[in-house]
Amino acid sequence: MIKLISGIILCFSFMTATAQISSRRVGQLLFKDNFRKGLKHWIVEAADTARTVVEADEGKLRIDAPKGVTVWLNKKLSGNYIITYKRKVVMAGGKNDRLSDLNQFWMATDPSSEDLFKRNGIFEEYDSLSLYYVGMGGNTNSTTRFRKYHGNGSKPLLAEFKDQEHLLQANKVYTITTVVNDGVTEFFVDGEKYFSFHDLQPLKEGYFGIRTTKSHQEVYNFEVRRIKD
Repeated sequence: MIKLISGIILCFSFMTATAQISSRRVGQLLFKDNFRKGLKHWIVEAADTARTVVEADEGKLRIDAPKGVTVWLNKKLSGNYIITYKRKVVMAGGKNDRLSDLNQFWMATDPSSEDLFKRNGIFEEYDSLSLYYVGMGGNTNSTTRFRKYHGNGSKPLLAEFKDQEHLLQANKVYTITTVVNDGVTEFFVDGEKYFSFHDLQPLKEGYFGIRTTKSHQEVYNFEVRRIKD
């Protein structure tokens, strides 16, 4: 079941990202990380630094956290672009293995400061940012939600799923695709468009962050490419 929030224009379909953005328009590689040379391009904010593990391990970013954690790409992105990566919620009996919260921030900025990276990983600390957010399998894998944060504490729910097909499966490797293109931002899972939002006041630049809380996850093959005009 999908819930639409009135007053917001959102489109949902089963189109693939490549059908929406033809391969001829996917251009210059802006950034790529195969997680074999450490985490020099990433900034970690964790609520429990002593017990949180964030590491580059044999070609994957591994996050094993008892509380909230955000792993920010340290490069501000602008213009039209597409982000792709693979991600898995690990369920193997570990102490933080919990099927929940395959989340992300993008186009994030702090209206009050040039320094975005000064928070402690607690979710509410990000309420003052301007950004887009998807929480896939949040609330202990009962909701998948899309929000826009307005930088003043307002973060309206734009849309959500509660049906099983749009929640998480244990140990499944998902391909996550995020598109920012001429005022429209879209979120795809395995080629299926979950959310598409034509923003009348679009966010034009900002940072991307991998977000979760009390979870054990892996990220692979992270890539950002320009979309040609």
